[in-house]
Amino acid sequence: MGWRLQITHTTRVSYDGDARASYNEVRMAPLTLPGQTVLGNRLTIEPHVPVWSYWDYWGSEVSSFDLQAAHHSLVLVARSTVETSEPPPLPDSPSWSELAACVESLRLEEYLAQTPRTELSPELAGQVRALVRGAEPHEAAMLVSGWVRDRVAYVPGVTGVHTGAQEAWEDGRGVCQDFAHLTVAMLRELGLPARYVSGYLHPDPSAAPGDTLEGQSHAWVEYWAGDWVAHDPTNGVPVGECHVTVARGRDYADVPPLKGIYHGAPSSTMDVRVQVTRLS
Repeated sequence: MGWRLQITHTTRVSYDGDARASYNEVRMAPLTLPGQTVLGNRLTIEPHVPVWSYWDYWGSEVSSFDLQAAHHSLVLVARSTVETSEPPPLPDSPSWSELAACVESLRLEEYLAQTPRTELSPELAGQVRALVRGAEPHEAAMLVSGWVRDRVAYVPGVTGVHTGAQEAWEDGRGVCQDFAHLTVAMLRELGLPARYVSGYLHPDPSAAPGDTLEGQSHAWVEYWAGDWVAHDPTNGVPVGECHVTVARGRDYADVPPLKGIYHGAPSSTMDVRVQVTRLS
């Protein structure tokens, strides 16, 4: 049985002086998918400004807006209500040779190409291939996810949005986006198409309906082996009732919740708060 979740994602940008103009893109609207249904979604912006929405190349909903009047701060509140489902059964896995043929016929090559955030050293790539030798695709994906969890400690604040997979591996510490980048990178080295997913995670799988908790933006992966399979390498679990998918792409650069440029103030600070309520 699935969950109904209400998410309130508040972002406050404070400028050190006047921002005289800014252009912004927002990716905070959950997607309606086979295992996830969006019941409502609303974005409010202060100062008030017209918003245009479109779907980007990777299938994520983007809200864009620009501010031409001087402003000291920018506040965005994204509210959504989503019904989520239990993880579906794993699809029948193709053999590695069948998988290679599917990549070509389904045009999945872009999810095999490494990016600056997912590049691995030749030594680490070789270790990944040795780790999964003889495993079928689903088993290989779980071996990779488990290896990342065993070797990298979850330590908030030790990395940033520009940290690459290899750097996080060598440091042995990271956050969810590092776990996702590393897992995506290793799966691609094996020939498994993989994409980076951003969204929200309810922090308590045993929460009762009506409880409002401090939630979090989260990142996980999807790999293709007969169909797209979603897996959370940070927590070592399939993606299910506690997860809400917002955007998907090659790496974090394709899915940032807020991206923008501005003219004026020399610097800015950002404060983010996510609240998640299990409604039923």
